[in-house]
Amino acid sequence: MLQLFREGGWGMFPTLVFGLVLLLVAARYAQRPERRFVPLLLGLGTVTLSSGALGFVTGLMSTFRYIGGVPPSERYVALIGIGESLANVAFALVFVVLSALAASVGAWRISRGTLRPAS
Repeated sequence: MLQLFREGGWGMFPTLVFGLVLLLVAARYAQRPERRFVPLLLGLGTVTLSSGALGFVTGLMSTFRYIGGVPPSERYVALIGIGESLANVAFALVFVVLSALAASVGAWRISRGTLRPAS
């Protein structure tokens, strides 16, 4: 996992920060679902996915910038750069999926009526 983080480059850092905040808010929502957390969950999910996409795009740009200096018979090495760039998207998706699961727990708790009124 650490190797995948290194391969993803600088784009992994904002994805990590936004993803951790997203997970914290989703865990809070699962524990005590309140309407005020829903816009925050949606916004943080969007920012997390967007930062992963930005890391992917900048990784592709870097790969394509340097592929011209590689001999034509070895340009398949660009596939390695594309794979490393995709690490950003995968990392963002991990955070979003885990957060969606936590938010689903909160929604399930609301639907079951197992919550005490907030004081």
